[in-house]
Amino acid sequence: MVHDTSRRAVLIGAAGIGLGAVGTAAADDEALAQYIVTGGNAAQLEREGFTVAHEILDANVYLVRGPADSDPSTANGVDAAFEDFSYSLDVQESPADAETDGATEDDQWDKHLMDAFEAHEYATGAGTRIGILDTGVDHEHPDLGNVDAETSRSFLGWEESEHIGDAQTHGTHVAGITGATGAEGVTGVAPATELVSLRVFAEEGGANVGDSFLALEYAAELGLDAVNMSIGSAPQPPEDNQEGFRIARQRVVRSVTQRGTAVITSAGNDSQNLQQGGWISLWGSLPNATSVSATTIDDELADFSNYGANEIAVGAPGAEVLSTLPDSSYGLASGTSMSAPQVAGLVGLVRELEPDANANQVENVIERGAEGGGRGDPETGAGRINALETVRTI
Repeated sequence: MVHDTSRRAVLIGAAGIGLGAVGTAAADDEALAQYIVTGGNAAQLEREGFTVAHEILDANVYLVRGPADSDPSTANGVDAAFEDFSYSLDVQESPADAETDGATEDDQWDKHLMDAFEAHEYATGAGTRIGILDTGVDHEHPDLGNVDAETSRSFLGWEESEHIGDAQTHGTHVAGITGATGAEGVTGVAPATELVSLRVFAEEGGANVGDSFLALEYAAELGLDAVNMSIGSAPQPPEDNQEGFRIARQRVVRSVTQRGTAVITSAGNDSQNLQQGGWISLWGSLPNATSVSATTIDDELADFSNYGANEIAVGAPGAEVLSTLPDSSYGLASGTSMSAPQVAGLVGLVRELEPDANANQVENVIERGAEGGGRGDPETGAGRINALETVRTI
C-alpha cells in the first residue's frame, strides 16, 4: 500500500457564478440565447418561436433556445425564465508538489476521525450507486476500479456524450473520498459502492446551469442513491437569487430527491455566514439539498468554511484530506468540496442497510449519528458526521 507517487496539496474552493450568459449561434448566424424555463409546456414554447432542446418533465423545466432579445416568460403558462449562465471551479491555491512516503490508511485522518473503517464492519456501500457531478473521474486509477465508465456521462453545451475521464483533477479527488476501493492507496467512505461520473466541466472554462440540470435528471433516471455536487458557488446576495433561477433549481433538486436520489452539496469556502442578509450558495441553499460544512483534524470548523444556522445540515472532515488524483497519483486537498463527498459516501452505507429509505429519511439517519452539534447549529448543523454511530442507529 506504499507508493512513490507524489501528493499535491491544494485548497479546493467553491465555484463562482460567471456573469456572462451562455450563447450559441444558428446556421444562418442569427444570434441565439439559451434559456431555462419553468412552467408552461413544450408546444406553447414552440408556438412562441423557441426551440425546446430538453424537457425535465418531473420538474416542469425546459431548456430552450431563442433570439437573444426574446423573453420566454411571456409565453402562456410559464412561471419564470432566465438565460443560462456558467460557473467555474474557484481553486484557491495552485496545485503544489509535496514529498510523501506514500498513501496508506494511516494517512487518512478523516476516515479515522469519523470511524469509517469501523463502520465497514457493518456496511461498505455494497449494492449502491453514487454519482459524482463534477469535472469527471479518472476511472483508470487503481483505487477507482468501481467507476462504471459505461454508465458515466459528460454533459457539455446541453449535449450528452460518453464518459472520457477527468477534464481536470477535482472530480477524481472527490470520487476517491466517496468510494475509493482501497485496492492500493486510499479507501473511501463507501468502498464497495459503484461510482458514476457526471461530468459538467470542460477542460477549460466553467459549467452551465443547464448541463448541471441535465446531469441531475440523468442521476434520478438511473436511480442513483446519491449525487455529490462539490461545485457550490461563492455566496450570492439576495438580489442575485432571481425568481426564475430560484424556482428552477428548487424544482429540479426537489424532483431528484423525491425520486430517491439524495443531493449532497458543499457549503462553500468563503468564511461566510450564509444566514446573514439572505446570502445564498448556488446549490446548497435549497430545502431538499444536504449542505455540508468542513471541519479540521482538531474537530473544529475549518476557517475557510461557510456556515449559517438553518443552512448547514452536517459537518464533515474537509481540511487536508488525502484522496485520489488522475494518473494513479494521490493528493491532499482542502475545502467543503472534500467534506461533501464524505456525506455522499455515508449515504451509500445507509442505503445498503436501508435500501427503501427515501432521501429525507437517509439524511435524518445521518444527522442522528452525528456528534458535537445539534439541529440548527450554525457551524455543523446536526454535528460532525460519524459513520460508525450512523450505521449503528439503523
